[in-house]
Amino acid sequence: MTAQAATPGDPMLFILSFRQRDELASAATAAGWRVVAARRAEGAERRMLASGAAVGIVDARGAIEEGLSAAASLGGAAASNGMALMVLVSRGDVSRLGALLDAGATHFMVSPVSEAELAMGLRYAQRQADRHENRAPARREAIEPLGWRYDHRTRSLQLTPGLADALGLDEAPHPVRALRALGRADRAQARGALARLSDGAPSTAFAHDVPGLGRIVQHIQRDAHTGRLHALIEPLGDVPDAGVAVRDALTGARDAASVRRWIEDRIVREDAAVGVILIGVRRFEMINTAYGRSAGDALLRAVSRRIEEVARGAFGRGAVIARLGGAEFLVSGDGDAARIELAAAALREAMARPFAIEGRIVPVGAPLAIAWSRAGEDAAALMRRGTAALADAAAGGAPGGTAHAADVADQSLDQLAVDLRAAMDAGEVAIRFQPQVEIASGRIVGVEALARWRHPALGELGAQTLLAAAERAELSIALSDHIQRIALAEAARWPSSCAHLRLSVNITAEDIARPSFADLLLDMVDASGFPRSRLTFEVTESGLMEELGVAARLLSELRQAGCRVAIDDFGTGYSSLAYLKALPLDYLKIDRQLSQDIAGSPRDRVVVRGVIEMARSLGLAVIAEGVESEQQLDLLAAEGCQYFQGYLCAEPMDSAGLIAFVEGA
Repeated sequence: MTAQAATPGDPMLFILSFRQRDELASAATAAGWRVVAARRAEGAERRMLASGAAVGIVDARGAIEEGLSAAASLGGAAASNGMALMVLVSRGDVSRLGALLDAGATHFMVSPVSEAELAMGLRYAQRQADRHENRAPARREAIEPLGWRYDHRTRSLQLTPGLADALGLDEAPHPVRALRALGRADRAQARGALARLSDGAPSTAFAHDVPGLGRIVQHIQRDAHTGRLHALIEPLGDVPDAGVAVRDALTGARDAASVRRWIEDRIVREDAAVGVILIGVRRFEMINTAYGRSAGDALLRAVSRRIEEVARGAFGRGAVIARLGGAEFLVSGDGDAARIELAAAALREAMARPFAIEGRIVPVGAPLAIAWSRAGEDAAALMRRGTAALADAAAGGAPGGTAHAADVADQSLDQLAVDLRAAMDAGEVAIRFQPQVEIASGRIVGVEALARWRHPALGELGAQTLLAAAERAELSIALSDHIQRIALAEAARWPSSCAHLRLSVNITAEDIARPSFADLLLDMVDASGFPRSRLTFEVTESGLMEELGVAARLLSELRQAGCRVAIDDFGTGYSSLAYLKALPLDYLKIDRQLSQDIAGSPRDRVVVRGVIEMARSLGLAVIAEGVESEQQLDLLAAEGCQYFQGYLCAEPMDSAGLIAFVEGA
């Protein structure tokens, strides 16, 4: 049959399809119907009646139980309004037709169904609806249509009277720029929807918000002959939309229902495999009981912030963070198995650090589980498997173990571990330098050397991934030596314009434990030609936890040799005060979370103020990491912080970029 897009005078059809909404809507559009299509049962009865359709379809192919429930929900409303209700079923579910008819269906078709067969079936259903004595024609006449038509030849937009009235415009043709009135924030969605239209897919839909109308769905149809676009606008009212992230009131993460809708949407609409990481927080109930609900709530908020920081780093803006209830969280995002595994490794490391809750240091364990969707599986099944895997991880007793749901292999990190040695030899492990700025003068005074892995398949991977792969491959010492060596070699080649810059290089826990490491390190420095007097070695709190005495001796040797020493990520561990008392230090680097928290509550600012005052009273210079806004910088300066680094100044860059940046500053 020849595809012919529906026009405003064509009959209305309501579709509820759990698996194939867009394909079914396109077929119906080609058959000459104006379509309102949904993929979720919530609010379907109200949407069906509001559409004024004479015929409704429940597409139960591959979703027979949902189809039965929907037929029972819609059947009564369809009968009382003189509607025909057709069900589509898979051939394997023919035995359930009796139950579907009992639930309220009036017609049925068995898959596979051609477009011609669908068109004929809809025509018969329409004819029965028109003959039905109880059909209420006034319902269709009472509905004021909302919609628009766009003619590409004249580039004009014609609004229906109802839409023109709602938007405060007249009905006369408008230039295409009038589309901006339909919601500027959602134009990207609109462009994506229009890009999906083709001769083979003449119908699509997307949801967004419009001032004066609220939440709406635009059902767009393209006429294959003329190229004109026709849109039917369906006000959703209070009907929830799968694209809306409903937030948990305590943490601000998505809630459980919202993330299930997101997963279902990915599985069904995009036909994509979805990987999820589930995280459980041990000792939450004990903390809630021992210290009160306010402490428990504070812990959940802190956990959520830390999870979000890691997830954003792993998945960028596409990160999905949800609180499933109690002390269980979920993380997901765009990426393959390797990306999910790397995110899980970063989450495991982040959750191993204790939390500071209402003046108390609270170490918590956090078992993790990873699960991937299977073919034909819905969100509920995926979540059940993931929850079972998380229970297995928790039962295993390890405070930060990771379990995998059945049939998912833990191979990606192993593969990276195998690749790492070759990557170092091939020059894929590179250095980026992030400037450190003196707040009082705005002058760039130093840089921190940060490692990156330019992976040929996965793109640029950060230091956390590198360290996790090195630990798996038992190459931690070799990697640390490699990073220190190439950072010193590059810095030694800087031109005179960068001759004033200090270089900060990281030392790991494995380095500290090496016999005679200070001698080995200083020999490397001297061989590079970079002056000791411009060198700072940074060591994280986690690297000091077990070897405080050894670390004190090592850092003393480095300082006596003319280098300077900094403690990195200060504020994340529970022995911070002991470090400050026991170690010979020159700088204290405030953890990025503290730097960003200073713009939060007055209590957050008091904490940062206390850290800065304590450091300065001990004669230590203070560097704030992760500064991203002028507000954060102003508040840090007001509290006496002397230096900062972060994206407010510049992102990490290679040597050529750094030289150009310094010379242009």
